[in-house]
Amino acid sequence: MTDILALAPSVIRRDLHEGWSARAVAGPVPESVAGATIPATVPGCIHTDLLAAGLIDDPYLDDNEAAQRWIGLTDWTYETTFTWSADGHERHDLVFDGLDTVATVTLNGRVVLESANQHRTYRVDARAALVEGDNVLVVAFSSPVKHAGARSMEYGARPRPYPLPYEAIRKSAASFGWDWGIATATSGIWRPVRLESWSIARIAEVRVDAAPTPEGGVLRADVRVERADADRALRLAVEIDGRTAEAELATGTDAAHIEVAVPGAALWWPAGYGEQPLYDVRLALSAEDEPLDEATRRVGFRSARWDTTPDADGTPFALHVNDVPVFVKGVNWIPDDALVTRVDAARYERRLRQAQAAGINLIRIWGGGIYESDDLFRLCDELGLLTWQDFLLACAAYPEEEPLRGEIEAEARDQIVRLSAHPSLVLLCGSNENLMGFAEWGWQTALDGATWGAHYYFELFPSLVAELAPHIPYAPGSPFSPNGEGPSDDAHGSVHLWEQWNRQDWLTYRDHRPRFVAEFGWQGPATWTTLRDAVSDDPLTPESPGMIVHQKAMEGNTKLTNGLLPHFRMPRDMEGWHWAMQLNQALAVRTALEHFRSWAPLTMGAIVWQLNDCWPVTSWAAIDGAERLKPLWHALKQAFAPRIVTIQPRGDELAVVLSNDTGETWEGTLTTTRRGFDGTAIAEDAQPFSIPPRGTTTLPLRPELATPDDAAAELVVASTGDVRGLWFFAEPRDSRLAPAVLDFEVRPVDGGTEVEITARNLVRDLSLLVDKAHPDAVTEDGLFTLLPGETAVFRVRHPEPIDLPALLSERVIRTANELVAR
Repeated sequence: MTDILALAPSVIRRDLHEGWSARAVAGPVPESVAGATIPATVPGCIHTDLLAAGLIDDPYLDDNEAAQRWIGLTDWTYETTFTWSADGHERHDLVFDGLDTVATVTLNGRVVLESANQHRTYRVDARAALVEGDNVLVVAFSSPVKHAGARSMEYGARPRPYPLPYEAIRKSAASFGWDWGIATATSGIWRPVRLESWSIARIAEVRVDAAPTPEGGVLRADVRVERADADRALRLAVEIDGRTAEAELATGTDAAHIEVAVPGAALWWPAGYGEQPLYDVRLALSAEDEPLDEATRRVGFRSARWDTTPDADGTPFALHVNDVPVFVKGVNWIPDDALVTRVDAARYERRLRQAQAAGINLIRIWGGGIYESDDLFRLCDELGLLTWQDFLLACAAYPEEEPLRGEIEAEARDQIVRLSAHPSLVLLCGSNENLMGFAEWGWQTALDGATWGAHYYFELFPSLVAELAPHIPYAPGSPFSPNGEGPSDDAHGSVHLWEQWNRQDWLTYRDHRPRFVAEFGWQGPATWTTLRDAVSDDPLTPESPGMIVHQKAMEGNTKLTNGLLPHFRMPRDMEGWHWAMQLNQALAVRTALEHFRSWAPLTMGAIVWQLNDCWPVTSWAAIDGAERLKPLWHALKQAFAPRIVTIQPRGDELAVVLSNDTGETWEGTLTTTRRGFDGTAIAEDAQPFSIPPRGTTTLPLRPELATPDDAAAELVVASTGDVRGLWFFAEPRDSRLAPAVLDFEVRPVDGGTEVEITARNLVRDLSLLVDKAHPDAVTEDGLFTLLPGETAVFRVRHPEPIDLPALLSERVIRTANELVAR
């Protein structure tokens, strides 16, 4: 028998990405665009085509967003010509991996497809429409804004927090605008398109599960084929790690199940828990030793489950990978660019490596964006970053009527199959905040008996996951409280904590003892360079017109002010305001994370809102829309470090909590000292400790350490080796924190400059805003608190020489100290 795995398949796949043009055909089109034929990039979108043609300005600058709303109200037609000649194959399929969104596709004047879903793939038999020689392919897009409005009238209005009815169209909700995002309402061929020619049969669907066994692992493959010839017997071969297995598909059958034992297969682990070995899987389809088609996947052997077994404290939501509990150090992910087709593999890698460098181990892909790219999941597999993908139903009541119902099922089938081979994927989640909305936001009155999406979350999605990917855990929503009183209950399941940002001080995070936090966060502006590049206001102030355009949150600036004043005084200059708000964001999130982590294993994870931005904006992100690190990123790195020491309130007392998120026992002596701001030791204690792997230990503070003589001028320092935690008895604004007095040493190092800063007095949260010295400068260190005489070392990377006086200026070197006195 011929080794079909060694032969090239006969299927021919031809990308159709060349020669496209676009034109506006209806809508409120400016004269400069009306009648113009625009070169178009595929994959791409109309905004990037208009930008490339010089017909619009950058939508991210000033208030260009408002000036470009006409784009989403316009019908656009894309067209290309390709040559074709008969090659002997029986079938010729047009395949679209993504159309955004409402499209009619014609081939040589014949309609071959009508679509209205950005989130699914389409395959159509184009045999009858193809001609020898030149073939004209046209994709006519209707206005997504108008389509959503019309469908909303048909379905009936549903509750949502934003004006445009994104729940009535299967398109990225965030493309209509969000509280951190620009409204673009794009159109275009946003993922690849190709012509596939084949005969006899092709591989239509591959689902694989790489499961650990006591001997190593077993690969289970479920494969479905599409036939052009029902009377031919087929053979399917699967290869992994040098081992093969085969199955026969008799005439009339179109599915096969194959298992391949992989003795000695190594386990795939999340970052910080072990290595990430990956195995290539190859599948080949043949008929009578004639190669027909092939497919590949890359897998890792691991098990994943979320423990929701009720216990004495309620209901946990605890991730176990390979039966080992994992404390989730997560971030929420939004599309990395509002024009998502600009995010390539290199950009995904930059962002995910920034996440990895901050100690993050899970990326939650939020349900108002997109089902993320194969590039993101591939990189997460390689880096050990766990992934959680929401189904794309967010912050709204969704109709359950046709045709929306069928579209949602079709996209879910597509995406479950596409994503389920990735070892990084540990949760598919039915919705974002929709269960909360129904229970807590007054939706039931507004719905007046109308459908809201329950069918999807509790029936459709779990049944599809059980059918197509039973090895992937599923939850109906985020937040979700299994066995609890509602969808937002500290004692049960996952919670979102937004009262702090919206109405409360961030110290009230400590009032919560949640089992798992899936969303919480605090706002801060983008880095100074990113802000100045995007907003040309003169003068630039927190309330200047461009700043307001780049602040999308309801009463965002008011909440920034209210959240700052309990801790710091309000600066009277713009750069001071900018630093104060960035620092307060970092402190709010760091405080929350340290608190949540101190309650492990009661609390088993926290996912910060959010890692990234999609444009230059004041937002909850740690990395801004120009890919620059905000101080919040340094706070994540500190709070997510493998080992941390923090001082936490426990009732009316204080305690030191040591968290050991490593695979080794942590032993040593903890020294705890109450000191004056001048460094003088007032009281001291030392005690040995031993913390098991992945363990947490709480050590109460003796009264003489926990009780200050002068709260405004004292702190507690708890340290072991180079790991320490601090507790200040008073907020900075209520303390006698003096202006920072600093000494500097600067030396060139490979790739940049090393800055050594020594404090002559107590200095809190010393940071370098290095983008002010050079727009491409980066430091992965920040937020140092130094006792008198202590030194911090910053390694500043920059691609070309940097202005040293600028690097050492007061604009760059920032501390909390200058936010205390007016």
